[in-house]
Amino acid sequence: MNPDLVLVNPGSRTKIYQSLGARLTAVENPVWAGLIATFVRHKGFTVEIVDAEADELTPEQAAERVTALDPRLVAIVVYGHQPSASTQNMTGASAIASAIKHLDADIPLLMLGGHVAALPERTLDEEAVDYVARDEGLYTIVDLLHGFRDSAYPDLTKIRGLVYRDHGRAVSNPAAPLVKDLDTDMSGVAWDLLPMQRYRAHNWHCFGHLQREPYAAIYTTLGCPYHCSFCCIQAPFKGGEHALGLNTDVNSYRFWSPKRVIDEIDLLVNKYGVRNIKFADEMFVLNVRHVLGICDLIIDRGYDLNIWAYARVDTVKDNMLDKLKRAGFNWLALGIEAADDKVLTDVDKRYNVDEVYETVRKIKDAGINIIGNFIFGLPEDTAETMRRTLDLALDLNCEFANFYSAMAYPGSPLYEQALRQRWQLPDTWSGYSQHAVNTLPLPTRHLSAGEVLRFRDHAFNVYFTHEPYLDMIRRKFGEETVAHIREMTSHRLERKYAAV
Repeated sequence: MNPDLVLVNPGSRTKIYQSLGARLTAVENPVWAGLIATFVRHKGFTVEIVDAEADELTPEQAAERVTALDPRLVAIVVYGHQPSASTQNMTGASAIASAIKHLDADIPLLMLGGHVAALPERTLDEEAVDYVARDEGLYTIVDLLHGFRDSAYPDLTKIRGLVYRDHGRAVSNPAAPLVKDLDTDMSGVAWDLLPMQRYRAHNWHCFGHLQREPYAAIYTTLGCPYHCSFCCIQAPFKGGEHALGLNTDVNSYRFWSPKRVIDEIDLLVNKYGVRNIKFADEMFVLNVRHVLGICDLIIDRGYDLNIWAYARVDTVKDNMLDKLKRAGFNWLALGIEAADDKVLTDVDKRYNVDEVYETVRKIKDAGINIIGNFIFGLPEDTAETMRRTLDLALDLNCEFANFYSAMAYPGSPLYEQALRQRWQLPDTWSGYSQHAVNTLPLPTRHLSAGEVLRFRDHAFNVYFTHEPYLDMIRRKFGEETVAHIREMTSHRLERKYAAV
């Protein structure tokens, strides 16, 4: 029986990550596609997922698989490992959309995701799709499915959150509301629809043993209450907040209950043998009751898990750390971003460097490893402030570090600022990737984009060849992990704009 809906997770790993994509990057299950599948099933429709990323399908192969299923509706889900990855994944999404329409021009095709919600009319104008969703897209999909079940030509004016063409003109319907009852309506990922054997953890997540499969990423919350100007996480939620009558100046932040989260973990552990888990929430370590409730349930199960999650420097509380470690949280990712107070304040990060040192000390004392996230090229950055950020990273000596170039991601306040000030932006969506040949970061008020990109790549090599860092890794994780890091740093990224 043909499914009502096929969800497509696009892939273009080689273009986005160059040689890093073969073994070093993670291959993550498409969390949003899995959640959408569950939501749609609860509404009485049948679903299949085509994961072009995990199955390493070319756009043509993905299109063949999709059209062979002959669904009522196809939805390409453009999200990523983190909110900013949605835009870079437009490269694969665009190619797959074109390939599907080449094989079957009549198949109804919808695109949704963070990038799409940020630029709905532009996406409809530029891509080979019939419709886009201007918000998170769940009710839009269900409304369309009801429409196509009743008629080959449904009344599009009644589809909440839909953007479509009417005589060549883009029409944007009122946004659909956010899903409020996550436990009931979107109770978990549809794991049975995914190629579970294909997913692998980040390399650093498994330092010390490097056994990266099996692996799974889950959400326990949606959204983030903070307003960092470089972040685009709320792009798919703002329309739904307005539809619910919420104050859109305050970001929505929704929770799955600890009971629902442990049900998900039970399934992953007992059915799929998963030990390596990512809590993909943009801000997991925040609400004390939520965090400790989940930790207590994991501890009660006695599972031996290897979990990582995101935190902020100013959200890590003393009474959380022991429970987090006992529950299997071996890694916390901290958005440290920069060393200069002026640079941080300009992007609405309001803590000082002394707090960074204190939080890192407390986390390390609890036996938890840290991924320090740093950004070069924020608007107030200079050559000196970027050097101080690198010096801070070296001094903190976290077990891993991510070095990013500042990007004006669609849906972020920084994107709107870049448009107002006419800063140069990438001319292709892959240019928003951190690791692509054509990566093009923002210039700062003092530096060119090329200077920022060169410093970012320099910082990466300095950090991961720094002898105090390698000595710490050797003591904690062993010589095999040191050898792995040396192999990782042997990859040199080709950069089109590094000399500009």
